[in-house]
Order: sequence, then C-alpha cells, then structure tokens
Amino acid sequence: MKDFVDAHIELWRDEQEGIDARVEGIAVRMQVLVRHLDRQREAALSAHNLPHWGFKTLHMLRRGGAPYRATPGELAKHLSLSPATLTSRLDAMERAGYLRRDHDRDDRRRVLVTLTREGHKIWERTIEDQQKVEQDLIRHLPAKDQDLLNNLLRRLVLATDA
Repeated sequence: MKDFVDAHIELWRDEQEGIDARVEGIAVRMQVLVRHLDRQREAALSAHNLPHWGFKTLHMLRRGGAPYRATPGELAKHLSLSPATLTSRLDAMERAGYLRRDHDRDDRRRVLVTLTREGHKIWERTIEDQQKVEQDLIRHLPAKDQDLLNNLLRRLVLATDA
C-alpha cells in the first residue's frame, strides 16, 4: 500500500542524489502524524473555547499534584515563557475562572497560582478529548503493532537529548 509520502520520495529521488528513501519516509511520516494530531487537538480544545496555551497551563498545574498550585516563576520556567507573557495568560485564565492567584500565607511577597474547581472541570473535559484524538489515530493499528511502534519510538527518543 502506498501513500502520498511515497510519491514525495519518488519526486525527490529523481531530484536529489543519495536521498535515503527509508529515512526520508520515516521522518516525513512522523511530521505528518504530528501535524495531524496537533490539528485534531486544537479542534478539540476550540470546542471548549480553550487555547492550547491555556490547556498547557492547566496541565502544568494538574501535573504538580494536589493542591494543584505553583508560583508564576515555576510556571514560566516549565512553559518556557517570559514572565510578562505568562502574566497576561494568567490574567485571561483567572477571568475565565480556571485559576486564582493568592499571596502565600507564609511569605506575602510570594504569589501562588492555584487551579480552581472550574479549572479542574475544564481540564478533565479537555484531557478526555485529547486522549480520544490520540486513540482515534492509534486504534488503526492492532495492539501488537502499537507495542512495536511504541518501543521503536522509545529507542529514537532515547537516542536524542530530549
């Protein structure tokens, strides 16, 4: 069975000597799948009127475990954002009722960002949608192939600095 990537490789094979069709096929197919997942995830988030950056912020707060809070500095670091960018995003999420900012009781100079009940609810709904997007793609492979693909990708991840 052939896909459009095979045609892409054939085109480039004629244009560029020494192209490794196997490597090109793997790399292009991974890019295609990542773009597909990104588009589907964005669509699922937009159904909840939540931008991707909002989901990532909620995800970082959830990931830390109860009581689901972090300092703005911790969030900025984990999200790779400048403090100014993070502040504007936290403002929007606080207005939406997904989080709140409070001064630390032990150190009033320190601010803590805490996930609200509404933030928990929207995260639960959106994470279910995100998982469904992934399952809708991966279900096209039998379990044995899913295990094989997972192991092969793990080896590639371990070969990187990621």
